[in-house]
Amino acid sequence: MPPFAPAQHWCLVRLDDNGNEFVVRSGLSRAAAEALAREFEARGHKQSYWVRPQPDKADPP
Repeated sequence: MPPFAPAQHWCLVRLDDNGNEFVVRSGLSRAAAEALAREFEARGHKQSYWVRPQPDKADPP
């Protein structure tokens, strides 16, 4: 990646009890997304949380 490329944004994703994935929050740094995932998991919810790179709007689906 060239040094002038913009920083990658990350999103926090949740998997619910029915197997549906939802973006909880986007536009985060990786560290912020990981911290938020740890915060949600520490609350004891049954859902799973993880971070992934946020697709670039220019990327095709």
